[in-house]
Amino acid sequence: MTLAEIIAGRIAAEGPITVADYMQECLLHPTLGYYTTRPAIGGAGDFITAPEISQMFGELIGLCLAQAWIDQGRPAPFTLAELGPGRGTLMADALRAARQVPGFVEAAQIVLVEASERLRGIQRQALQDHPVAFLPSVEFLPERPLFLVANEFFDALPIRQFLRAQGHWQERRIGLRDGALALGLGPEMPQPFLAHRLADTKPGDCVEHAPAAAPIVTEISDRIARHGGAGLIIDYGDWRSLGDTWQALCAHEKADPLVDPGTADLTAHVDFEVLAIAARSAVTRLTPQGLFLERLGITQRAQALAQKLSGAALETHIAAHRRLTHPSEMGNLFKVQGLFPEGQRPPPGLNV
Repeated sequence: MTLAEIIAGRIAAEGPITVADYMQECLLHPTLGYYTTRPAIGGAGDFITAPEISQMFGELIGLCLAQAWIDQGRPAPFTLAELGPGRGTLMADALRAARQVPGFVEAAQIVLVEASERLRGIQRQALQDHPVAFLPSVEFLPERPLFLVANEFFDALPIRQFLRAQGHWQERRIGLRDGALALGLGPEMPQPFLAHRLADTKPGDCVEHAPAAAPIVTEISDRIARHGGAGLIIDYGDWRSLGDTWQALCAHEKADPLVDPGTADLTAHVDFEVLAIAARSAVTRLTPQGLFLERLGITQRAQALAQKLSGAALETHIAAHRRLTHPSEMGNLFKVQGLFPEGQRPPPGLNV
């Protein structure tokens, strides 16, 4: 039985489901879900993330967190964590660069928050030189200083979509039309958690809500506030959600989210305002990824690496630097939000 047939059977028995329920099935079904069956990341997958574009990205993240560790008095031991680590490339590059900082790697207890057993196997291989602990979710993070990165993690959290009616909201749902999956709308109802959005929306506007996002940030920031540390949230999105940003990617091309569920990656833009409100620690100003990386010295690192390259390898390297930083590519679309303890310096590259 296909995942489409399973979802259709559920809808036929229970009625239309939310976009969030649909995303949960498509991404995390135990045998047919996207993250359990597909290579996903890289040239052979459906999308490519910043760490796979260039080693410079992970290196600078590692040095950023290492400097934050120094600024807070070099606590030991501490948790060095990543949410949704993909193939483990970012953490591997971060650890290699951070070896330049005496004591950092030795004091770090590496934790990867990863739900997919298949991806855990790939991550173990990428980090085979380091002891690594795996956790299913952030509430199991140890109670000690936490230095954390979440790169393209929040965009994959299941979202609900609401269309503004006159005085209330209609939730977008997925049902069946002539036996096929189709989008529809639920009844007009008040949504108390969206009451503040009635002032800046008009009938027909779409607002997206990721129910799991705020609790995750609350858990992370609570540890940082109480024990010290720093968090880097890097993702595409902006301050305050508005508009339909739900998308499917298959073989690096946009696809119909309702066609062949389980075969495409499903994501949506991140509402960083929601994350900031949920934080129990101090929060930095939202900063474009390109500016963040330039402040950390990516151009100088790119120039140093370029001295050892020529021909096609040099051209690829130059293109990678541009892709990560240029405003027309990932430089402005992706944003960085930092978490840090009150009274401490924000993570390098960010300000308040």
